[in-house]
Amino acid sequence: MVSWFRRRSADDSPTGQIPGAQLAKIIDEVEGTTAAQPPSNTDVNRVSDLAAAGPEALEQARADRQELIQLCLYALDRARSGGVVERLEQGLARVGVEAVRPDGQRFDPSVHEAGGAIKTDDPALDGVVAETEVVGFTDGGRLLRAPVVTVYTKR
Repeated sequence: MVSWFRRRSADDSPTGQIPGAQLAKIIDEVEGTTAAQPPSNTDVNRVSDLAAAGPEALEQARADRQELIQLCLYALDRARSGGVVERLEQGLARVGVEAVRPDGQRFDPSVHEAGGAIKTDDPALDGVVAETEVVGFTDGGRLLRAPVVTVYTKR
Protein backbone atom coordinates (compact mmCIF):
# COMPACT_ATOMS: atom_id res chain seq x y z
CA MET A 1 0.00 0.00 0.00
CA VAL A 2 1.25 3.48 -0.85
CA SER A 3 2.12 5.67 2.06
CA TRP A 4 0.19 8.91 1.85
CA PHE A 5 2.40 10.59 4.38
CA ARG A 6 6.01 10.56 3.41
CA ARG A 7 8.82 12.90 4.10
CA ARG A 8 9.51 15.48 1.49
CA SER A 9 12.60 15.17 -0.56
CA ALA A 10 14.49 18.16 -1.85
CA ASP A 11 12.65 18.14 -5.18
CA ASP A 12 9.17 17.80 -3.62
CA SER A 13 7.54 21.16 -3.78
CA PRO A 14 4.00 21.61 -2.43
CA THR A 15 2.00 22.48 -5.52
CA GLY A 16 -1.40 21.24 -4.32
CA GLN A 17 -1.78 19.28 -7.57
CA ILE A 18 -1.09 15.67 -8.46
CA PRO A 19 -0.54 14.78 -12.11
CA GLY A 20 -3.31 12.60 -13.60
CA ALA A 21 -1.09 9.58 -14.31
CA GLN A 22 0.31 9.62 -10.79
CA LEU A 23 -3.21 10.00 -9.31
CA ALA A 24 -4.46 7.02 -11.35
CA LYS A 25 -1.50 4.95 -10.10
CA ILE A 26 -2.24 5.91 -6.48
CA ILE A 27 -5.93 5.02 -6.85
CA ASP A 28 -5.06 1.65 -8.43
CA GLU A 29 -2.67 0.82 -5.60
CA VAL A 30 -5.05 1.92 -2.83
CA GLU A 31 -8.22 0.36 -4.21
CA GLY A 32 -6.58 -2.69 -5.69
CA THR A 33 -8.26 -1.87 -8.99
CA THR A 34 -7.83 -4.52 -11.61
CA ALA A 35 -9.30 -5.19 -15.01
CA ALA A 36 -13.06 -5.61 -15.00
CA GLN A 37 -14.20 -9.15 -14.44
CA PRO A 38 -16.76 -10.67 -16.77
CA PRO A 39 -20.35 -10.54 -15.46
CA SER A 40 -21.60 -13.58 -13.59
CA ASN A 41 -23.87 -16.04 -15.33
CA THR A 42 -27.43 -14.82 -14.73
CA ASP A 43 -29.12 -17.76 -16.43
CA VAL A 44 -31.34 -19.76 -14.12
CA ASN A 45 -31.50 -23.50 -14.61
CA ARG A 46 -34.97 -24.81 -15.24
CA VAL A 47 -36.31 -27.62 -13.08
CA SER A 48 -36.43 -29.84 -16.18
CA ASP A 49 -32.67 -29.25 -16.67
CA LEU A 50 -32.05 -30.20 -13.06
CA ALA A 51 -34.15 -33.35 -13.38
CA ALA A 52 -31.84 -34.48 -16.16
CA ALA A 53 -28.88 -33.89 -13.82
CA GLY A 54 -30.26 -36.42 -11.35
CA PRO A 55 -32.55 -36.66 -8.36
CA GLU A 56 -29.95 -35.19 -5.98
CA ALA A 57 -29.72 -31.97 -8.01
CA LEU A 58 -33.49 -31.63 -8.16
CA GLU A 59 -33.85 -32.21 -4.42
CA GLN A 60 -31.10 -29.67 -3.72
CA ALA A 61 -32.87 -27.11 -5.94
CA ARG A 62 -36.13 -27.65 -4.04
CA ALA A 63 -34.37 -27.24 -0.70
CA ASP A 64 -32.63 -24.09 -1.95
CA ARG A 65 -35.98 -22.68 -3.14
CA GLN A 66 -37.56 -23.27 0.27
CA GLU A 67 -34.61 -21.62 1.99
CA LEU A 68 -34.85 -18.57 -0.29
CA ILE A 69 -38.61 -18.31 0.30
CA GLN A 70 -38.07 -18.37 4.06
CA LEU A 71 -35.37 -15.71 3.73
CA CYS A 72 -37.75 -13.51 1.71
CA LEU A 73 -40.51 -13.93 4.32
CA TYR A 74 -38.02 -12.98 7.03
CA ALA A 75 -37.03 -9.84 5.11
CA LEU A 76 -40.67 -9.02 4.37
CA ASP A 77 -41.56 -9.18 8.07
CA ARG A 78 -38.82 -6.68 8.87
CA ALA A 79 -39.23 -4.31 5.94
CA ARG A 80 -40.24 -0.81 6.99
CA SER A 81 -40.99 0.49 3.53
CA GLY A 82 -44.34 -0.24 1.92
CA GLY A 83 -42.60 -0.26 -1.46
CA VAL A 84 -40.13 -2.93 -0.33
CA VAL A 85 -42.96 -5.05 1.09
CA GLU A 86 -44.90 -4.74 -2.17
CA ARG A 87 -41.83 -5.63 -4.25
CA LEU A 88 -41.08 -8.71 -2.13
CA GLU A 89 -44.70 -9.89 -2.33
CA GLN A 90 -44.70 -9.43 -6.11
CA GLY A 91 -41.46 -11.39 -6.45
CA LEU A 92 -42.77 -14.19 -4.27
CA ALA A 93 -46.04 -14.28 -6.25
CA ARG A 94 -44.06 -14.75 -9.49
CA VAL A 95 -42.65 -18.00 -8.11
CA GLY A 96 -46.00 -19.23 -6.78
CA VAL A 97 -45.93 -17.93 -3.20
CA GLU A 98 -49.15 -16.00 -2.54
CA ALA A 99 -49.97 -13.65 0.34
CA VAL A 100 -53.06 -14.58 2.37
CA ARG A 101 -55.19 -11.72 3.74
CA PRO A 102 -58.57 -13.22 4.68
CA ASP A 103 -60.28 -9.95 5.70
CA GLY A 104 -64.06 -10.37 5.44
CA GLN A 105 -63.91 -14.18 5.22
CA ARG A 106 -65.31 -16.59 7.78
CA PHE A 107 -62.65 -17.49 10.38
CA ASP A 108 -61.27 -21.00 9.78
CA PRO A 109 -58.97 -22.29 12.55
CA SER A 110 -57.39 -24.79 10.15
CA VAL A 111 -55.90 -21.98 8.04
CA HIS A 112 -56.12 -18.87 10.27
CA GLU A 113 -54.59 -18.06 13.63
CA ALA A 114 -56.68 -15.88 15.96
CA GLY A 115 -54.66 -12.98 17.30
CA GLY A 116 -57.49 -10.99 18.83
CA ALA A 117 -61.22 -10.32 18.91
CA ILE A 118 -63.47 -7.33 18.35
CA LYS A 119 -66.92 -7.28 19.94
CA THR A 120 -69.83 -6.61 17.59
CA ASP A 121 -73.60 -6.30 17.88
CA ASP A 122 -74.10 -7.47 14.29
CA PRO A 123 -74.82 -11.24 14.29
CA ALA A 124 -73.81 -11.46 10.60
CA LEU A 125 -70.24 -10.45 11.52
CA ASP A 126 -69.84 -13.04 14.29
CA GLY A 127 -66.91 -15.30 13.33
CA VAL A 128 -65.79 -13.11 10.40
CA VAL A 129 -62.18 -11.92 10.06
CA ALA A 130 -62.10 -8.20 10.86
CA GLU A 131 -58.48 -7.61 9.82
CA THR A 132 -55.21 -9.37 9.15
CA GLU A 133 -52.53 -8.60 11.72
CA VAL A 134 -49.75 -10.70 10.13
CA VAL A 135 -49.98 -11.75 6.49
CA GLY A 136 -49.97 -15.48 5.79
CA PHE A 137 -48.48 -17.23 2.76
CA THR A 138 -49.21 -20.26 0.61
CA ASP A 139 -46.90 -21.97 -1.86
CA GLY A 140 -48.84 -23.67 -4.63
CA GLY A 141 -51.84 -24.03 -2.32
CA ARG A 142 -49.77 -25.43 0.57
CA LEU A 143 -49.91 -23.24 3.70
CA LEU A 144 -46.47 -21.91 4.61
CA ARG A 145 -47.62 -19.56 7.34
CA ALA A 146 -51.11 -19.02 8.69
CA PRO A 147 -52.27 -15.42 8.78
CA VAL A 148 -52.74 -13.98 12.26
CA VAL A 149 -56.17 -12.31 12.28
CA THR A 150 -58.57 -10.36 14.46
CA VAL A 151 -62.06 -11.91 14.52
CA TYR A 152 -65.45 -10.35 15.17
CA THR A 153 -67.32 -11.92 18.10
CA LYS A 154 -70.82 -11.13 19.30
CA ARG A 155 -71.27 -9.36 22.58
